[in-house]
Amino acid sequence: MDWNKWVRQVHRWLSIVFTVTVIANFVAMGVGEPPAWMVYAPLPPLFVLMFTGLYMFVLPYASKWRSRRRAVGRP
Repeated sequence: MDWNKWVRQVHRWLSIVFTVTVIANFVAMGVGEPPAWMVYAPLPPLFVLMFTGLYMFVLPYASKWRSRRRAVGRP
């Protein structure tokens, strides 16, 4: 599998996991005081989402930079 496709797929699935944990957090807060692990449960997927999102954000700029570099390097 292509690296870019893999990162996009991981990003999509993690966004679902993050959304579910946030919804569960709000439901738990509505019922009463949630346990600490539930309050912090959305953070791990959020951090991975941040890195995969930054990677996908930089991809177009990196490809432009690589194409310019190849064009200049060829005689």
